[in-house]
Amino acid sequence: MAAKQLVNLSKHLREIRLHLCQTSASSQGVRNFIENNYVTVKQANPKFPILIRECSQVEPKIYARYAKGVERSVSVANKSSEEVATTIQDLLKPPH
Repeated sequence: MAAKQLVNLSKHLREIRLHLCQTSASSQGVRNFIENNYVTVKQANPKFPILIRECSQVEPKIYARYAKGVERSVSVANKSSEEVATTIQDLLKPPH
């Protein structure tokens, strides 16, 4: 359901990175998002780089890279899978 709203990632973005811990409770929503939505989002955006970085005890964050190397990051600690999708949607908008 949430993945259907992430059809055109490449309009303003150049890359998305998902940083998460493989075991911590604070990363559970990111893990659920990846498990339930990654394939659908990647099929809709086959050439768009979606990077998944796992590291023990890291704070779960989503990094968005835009043109000219501009980056934004948002913490998704203790967020649900739906909140992670909403965060990615918010990152689709170009930075100010």
